[in-house]
Amino acid sequence: MPDHSPLVQSLRTAVAGAPDDVPLRLHLAELLIAGGHHDEAVAEAAVALQHAPGDPQARELMARAMGVPQQAPEMSAQAPEVPPQAPEGPPSPAGFNWKAAEDQVGDVVPPRFVETPKAAEAPQTADGADDPGDASAWEVEAPHGVRLADVGGMQDVKDRLEAAFLAPLRNPELRKLYGKSLRGGLLLYGPPGCGKTFIARAVAGELGANFLSISINDVLDMWMGNSERNMHEVFETARRQAPCVLFLDELDALGAKRSRTAHSGMRNTVNQLLTELDGIDAGANEGVFVLAATNVPWDVDNALRRPGRLDRTILVLPPDAPAREAILRYHLRDRPVANIDLRKLTKATDGLSGADLAHLCEAAAERALLDSARTGTVRMIGMQDLTEAAATISPSSDPWFASARNVAMFANEGGMYDDLVTYLKKKRKL
Repeated sequence: MPDHSPLVQSLRTAVAGAPDDVPLRLHLAELLIAGGHHDEAVAEAAVALQHAPGDPQARELMARAMGVPQQAPEMSAQAPEVPPQAPEGPPSPAGFNWKAAEDQVGDVVPPRFVETPKAAEAPQTADGADDPGDASAWEVEAPHGVRLADVGGMQDVKDRLEAAFLAPLRNPELRKLYGKSLRGGLLLYGPPGCGKTFIARAVAGELGANFLSISINDVLDMWMGNSERNMHEVFETARRQAPCVLFLDELDALGAKRSRTAHSGMRNTVNQLLTELDGIDAGANEGVFVLAATNVPWDVDNALRRPGRLDRTILVLPPDAPAREAILRYHLRDRPVANIDLRKLTKATDGLSGADLAHLCEAAAERALLDSARTGTVRMIGMQDLTEAAATISPSSDPWFASARNVAMFANEGGMYDDLVTYLKKKRKL
């Protein structure tokens, strides 16, 4: 076994701990080639190609390790080779090597910003505005494999979804027997970063339906009347793509309380949303399942919460212990880690949102990376990195709960926020 530098030995240890980490293995192969250990580099590149057969860097390292000469890139069919010509002006010095000059500039990178030909103009309506009726105007995602089982923990949310939405859809005979209507939609609310959008995608996967996510930027327009038309076209697209889960993100922006809205255009947009939720024609929304999400349900227009519209509400809270463990495992799965006590880490991160947990893993990886850069020895991410990173992160949901507490205490008309009151009492925040 030839002698290796401490850096190579440390990388070997890291690769042994994370055998599926292709970039780490390729870095080791690069150092082995630089040190003249080509046979060992071939072995590492071969393992990398097993995990990532099409990786161009792995192919290039394999060729270098085996001593295969690198080929010049092929000329494009649209740019045939032009024989060099002498430049205009004074004659070139005798014996000037044009071929060598070409080789020197052959790999010059083109300018970073290049003028591109203008695309074909989009179809326009008679008034000159872009036609939103084009099928490509709204991006509809095809059915995918994300299911509720992929959502870690949050059993209460899953049970509510099953009772209010999924069970009646899966059992049409029982739905008919009990007279259960499918009219109306679901409103998910809670602090930011807790997975409301992911849950909506999981519902679409559970139904095997298309998924169309809409935000305020997709609807609002500076020209009078275009916002209402955009809202109508969103629903028309969902109807054409049925079965389709239509997800209205940040509903407080799309459906703000009209009594607080000074601009008539915004009020008209809310009116159009109400009309589309009702369905202009009988059965117009058949196969369209409307889900919405907001951080501030108390700012949503009351008419949107009327029965037959977004009449079912589900509180999505910061992840519970099983959900936190699943989220931490997900964000650490491709990183070189060692001796991580997930149960202990899960207990130490109570109250953190899913976004907070992702940031925690990123901060821990940053600590290990900087330490490796300073010492010159690559090391694994340890429990100390994660606990120290956790100590510096405050729950991002705390400001939300401070506002929600006042609403739960003084604006809980009709028991609208009973779930929130129960949670706040459980956490001794009320």
